[in-house]
Amino acid sequence: QVQLVESGGGLVQAGGSLRLSCAASGRTDTSYAMGWFRQAPGKEREFVAFITYNGGSTDYVDSVKGRFTISRDNAKNTVYLQMNNLKPEDTAIYICAAKRGLDNYAVPYTYAYWGQGTQVTVSS
Repeated sequence: QVQLVESGGGLVQAGGSLRLSCAASGRTDTSYAMGWFRQAPGKEREFVAFITYNGGSTDYVDSVKGRFTISRDNAKNTVYLQMNNLKPEDTAIYICAAKRGLDNYAVPYTYAYWGQGTQVTVSS
């Protein structure tokens, strides 16, 4: 079993930056691909970013390309989401998740483990 705990959220002005962290504990010896999702009030959970277990490949939703960067440090059992040039529409709860394999990585139900989320609020 894997437990995921996010941190780094907060309130930031439009154009600012935040770096989110997701720390994993438990059975971290297995190879997991990681994703970041976000959910705003009244909206479906949305795919944001994905990274393979070795960090060799990443993908992003179009709306964050060029602004967000996902990375991981497996020695620290941590995945990061660097968010630059934040916009009010980025306001959401950000959740990290872990999955086995690579298929359908933008689909939430393919992920086995989820964190509790961290709130990101961007003011105009």
